[in-house]
Amino acid sequence: MISGAEIMVKCLEQEGVEIVFGYPGAAICPFYDALLDSDIKHILVRQEQNSVHAASGYARSVSKPGVCVATSGPGATNMITGIATAYMDSIPIVAITGQVRSDLIGRDVFQEADITGACEPFVKHSYLVRDTEDLPRVFKEAFYIATTGRPGPVLIDVPIDIQSNKVKKFSYPKKAEIAGYKPTVEGHTRQIEKAAELIKSASRPVICAGGGVLTSGAKLKLVEFAMKTGIPVVSTMMGIGVMPTENKLYLGMLGSHGKRVANRAIHEADVIMICGARVGDRAVASPDQLSVRSSIIHIDIDPAEIGKNVEATIPIVGDMKSVISHLCDIIGDYHVPHMWEDTTERWKQELFRIPPRFDGCVEPRSFVARLSEMLPNKSILVADVGQNQIWCANNFRIKEGRFLTTGGMGTMGYSVPAAIGAKFARPDRQVVVVCGDGSFQMGMNELGTIAQNHLNVKIIIMRNDRLGMVRELQKNLYDGRYSGVFLDDETPSFTKIAEAYNIDSAYATSNEEAEKYAQEMIKSDKPFLLVCRVSPDTPSI
Repeated sequence: MISGAEIMVKCLEQEGVEIVFGYPGAAICPFYDALLDSDIKHILVRQEQNSVHAASGYARSVSKPGVCVATSGPGATNMITGIATAYMDSIPIVAITGQVRSDLIGRDVFQEADITGACEPFVKHSYLVRDTEDLPRVFKEAFYIATTGRPGPVLIDVPIDIQSNKVKKFSYPKKAEIAGYKPTVEGHTRQIEKAAELIKSASRPVICAGGGVLTSGAKLKLVEFAMKTGIPVVSTMMGIGVMPTENKLYLGMLGSHGKRVANRAIHEADVIMICGARVGDRAVASPDQLSVRSSIIHIDIDPAEIGKNVEATIPIVGDMKSVISHLCDIIGDYHVPHMWEDTTERWKQELFRIPPRFDGCVEPRSFVARLSEMLPNKSILVADVGQNQIWCANNFRIKEGRFLTTGGMGTMGYSVPAAIGAKFARPDRQVVVVCGDGSFQMGMNELGTIAQNHLNVKIIIMRNDRLGMVRELQKNLYDGRYSGVFLDDETPSFTKIAEAYNIDSAYATSNEEAEKYAQEMIKSDKPFLLVCRVSPDTPSI
C-alpha cells in the first residue's frame, strides 16, 4: 500500500524535480512527511508568495519547471500574486497546495479557501484532486501543461484526506493524453514562406524580440538569423538578453521607458517581425498604429496573442525555435540595405545621453553599466520593479548571462526570492539583485532564507527614500502633488538589518565608492548587501 502523499513525492521524482520551495502547514503535512524520505531538497521560504517567485527564478535559469508548495487557506491565497506574476510572464510553475478534508469542502471550515476558483484567471489549468488514484495522472498532466505550448503555472490542490488515503500500487503514466490540448509547434510552411518574401522586399525591417524567444530556447537561432540578414533587433523588457547588448545589431529595449534609438527604429520600420511578444501598452503606446505604418509578421506559440494588440499582416502560430530555424533556411542571401544599417548606427550615436550626477549620491544608470562590466560573462541580474528596473533594463549590458524581472505583472518584491531560485539553479554563477528601498522591504524577510542556506546572493539597494516610480509619475502628471510616496529618511538601517542576518554590507554615496564596494562584493564568496544612496530627483530614463 502507498499513501497519496507518497505518490505525490514519487510523481515529482519521476518528473526529475530536484528542489521545491515552500512553507508547510497542517493541510499539507502528509506531503511534507513523505518528502523526508526523498532526495528532493526543500527550501523553506519566509512567505508563500516568495515560494512562487523563487520557483520562477529557478525555472527561468535552468529551463525546467519550478515547483512550490503551501498549505490551505492563507498559505494558498498568499501564493496568488506569485502565480499571477508567473502567468503574465509565461513561466512554467507547478504549484501544490494542501486543502481541507474532501467532506468539509464548502463548509467554511478552518483555513478553507477555494484556491482553484480564486486562481482561475491566473493559471493555465488547475486541479482539485478528489481521488487518490488520480494523483499520478494529474501530476503528469500538470507538468505537461506547464511546459508545453505557451508555458505557465498549473495549480494542484490536494485535500489532506487524499494525501493520507492509501492505494494498492503506484504507476506513473508515460505520457499525458489530454483531449483538446494539442499545442501547435511547427509553423505553417506557407505562412513562413510568405514572411520570408515580405522580409526580402523590406527596406527598413526590424525584429522585435520578446520573452518567448528565451522561453523557447530560440535565442541562438534568432541571433543567427539577425546576423545573417543584418536586421536590427529591439526587445521588450522580457526579451532583454536575446542578443548580447554590445552586438552592433541590438538597439535596446523599446517602449515608454526604453531606448530612444529602439523606439525610433520601430517608428521608421516598413516591416516589423514580432517574435514571442504580445506588444502591450508599455512596449508601444499605441500598438494598433504599428500596422498602419508597417507590415507586421507576428510569430507566437499562443494564437490568442496574435492580433490581440496589433493587427498582423502575416500571422504565424508555432514554436519560435522551429519557425526561426525555418526562416533561416529559406531567407537566402537577403541582407538589409546598407543605408538602413548606417542609419540605425548613426541614431545610436546621436541619441546617446550621458546621465547627470548629483553630489553625495550614486548615479544609478552609469553604475549599473559599470557593474555589468565588472561581473563575469554568465552572471544573472535580477531586477525588481520601479525605477531600478528601468535603470537595469536600459543600462545593464548582457553578455552570456540572464536578465530576470517581472514585466507583465510588475510585482514589487520579486527580486530577492527570484534570485534565491536562480542561485539554487545556477550555484556556479554570480547572482545579483538590484532593487529599490521600497521593493526591498517587500521581500527582505527572505534574507533569512539566504542566511539559512548560505547562499552567495548579492543585493544592491538603490535607496532614495521614495517610491521613486510613483513619485516620478506624480511629478510629471499631477503637478508635483506627492501622495503616499515618502519613506522615512534613513529608516530602517539596511546595513544593520544585514548585520542581524550575519550578512556583510556597505553603504555608498558616490559612484567611486559604489564601484569599490562592488568589487569587494563580487570577490566575496558570501552574501553581500550594498546600499547605494540615490538622489530622489534621478529620473527613470
